[in-house]
Amino acid sequence: MLPNQPEDRPIERTSQQIRDELLVLRCRRRDLAAWDELVASWNDRLHYFLRRLIDHEQDAANVLQEVWLGAFRNIGNLKQDARLAPWLYTIARRAAMNHYRGRYAHREAAAVDIESHEPTSDRDEQLDVDNAEQIHFGLGRLPLPEREILTLYFLDDLAVAEIAAVLEIPAGTVKSRLSKARSSLRRILDEEAARHER
Repeated sequence: MLPNQPEDRPIERTSQQIRDELLVLRCRRRDLAAWDELVASWNDRLHYFLRRLIDHEQDAANVLQEVWLGAFRNIGNLKQDARLAPWLYTIARRAAMNHYRGRYAHREAAAVDIESHEPTSDRDEQLDVDNAEQIHFGLGRLPLPEREILTLYFLDDLAVAEIAAVLEIPAGTVKSRLSKARSSLRRILDEEAARHER
């Protein structure tokens, strides 16, 4: 189900990244058609990421609007050689954390409620449905930091270096957190499987 060790995936330029770079150039010139394309290309992925972090659909949708507003305002700050994916995920993560700070000013955000969630990305649709449901169930039981790192690595397919940039932590810390989170997820899934065997 899950690989044994997190690997440091190479950061290569794909056709999607080249397309994103061209869209960014057009967006910097305030080309509204480019913004529409950018939102169409990234909206589902960012929404999926936010749903892994935020418990209620409407809250996630509101935070997603804040993400796009932040991206629109700050596209000029994106360095020429920077990749769009880590930049957008960083904005999304910060917006989600701000949501929790505002909502739970006097207590830390704890585990997110488990809710059924229909997959929204092509990548999810390729997964075996039973396995995907188990993974979503397990992710919902993990603490936010573990859920976040597994989502970025396995579901959003970011490299360790990109996750380090999004989370603003060293790559070695990403690897150790991935290992711990994977173990926690495996334990949860094993416990759930054992419970169903009874």
